[in-house]
Amino acid sequence: MNQPLAYVHPGAKIAKNVVIDPFSTISNDVVIGEGTWIGSNVTIMEGARIGKNCTIFPGAVISAPPQDLKYNGEETLTVIGDNTTIRECVTINRGTLDRQKTEVGKNCLIMAYCHIAHDCVVGDYCIFSNNSTLAGHVNIGNYVILAGMTAIHQFCTVGDYAFITGGSLVRKDVPPFVKAAREPLSYVGVNSVGLRRRGFSTEKIREIQSIYRILYQKNYNNSQAADILEAEMEVSPERDEILAFIKNSHRGIMKGYFRKN
Repeated sequence: MNQPLAYVHPGAKIAKNVVIDPFSTISNDVVIGEGTWIGSNVTIMEGARIGKNCTIFPGAVISAPPQDLKYNGEETLTVIGDNTTIRECVTINRGTLDRQKTEVGKNCLIMAYCHIAHDCVVGDYCIFSNNSTLAGHVNIGNYVILAGMTAIHQFCTVGDYAFITGGSLVRKDVPPFVKAAREPLSYVGVNSVGLRRRGFSTEKIREIQSIYRILYQKNYNNSQAADILEAEMEVSPERDEILAFIKNSHRGIMKGYFRKN
């Protein structure tokens, strides 16, 4: 149901039961899935692909051109998964030629004033607290939580089930299953609370803790720790995911935290 004071371009493809409140603007080449609610004063620009049962609150701007001087008007996309909530004044820019799209997964909560820049890929079931900011080309795994005012450097990667504390500056890759805090950002433990909430057993959490004890608390470099993990730790999906993350990290993973005497 479109309010008469909303503008919907004739070229937009809107499911029949989408609700668009007054003073919102839907541009050409936009697709919005059934059951989605668009609040007032929302701007959805060309290239947006919004899934089913999403909620987009007033003031959000979706699929604006990337804030990248190399962008030259190419046709690119912003893809929002089903059941995702985007709160007030969130900005999500569409992709560039590098990846062709910016993508936010299913069942995410993006709180007010967050920014997701061009060519970012955000997994499913993520929560970004207020004012969290992703620069371009950032990769975020599934079930990641960013506390308020987290800022992530371009080209960084954050692994599945990671938790990053509020006000953090993320300059290096954050491995899966961990808590990250302090300045400079450091490993401060396994995200045991989050893992329990997601159904991980106590034994599995202890296994992950043992892996990170070798990586962060035994004074090995990353290559040495990876060799030990492959040789001594029993094969498991979590071990292999951590090893793959370390080996594929382009910016390098964050360091451990060691208290000085």
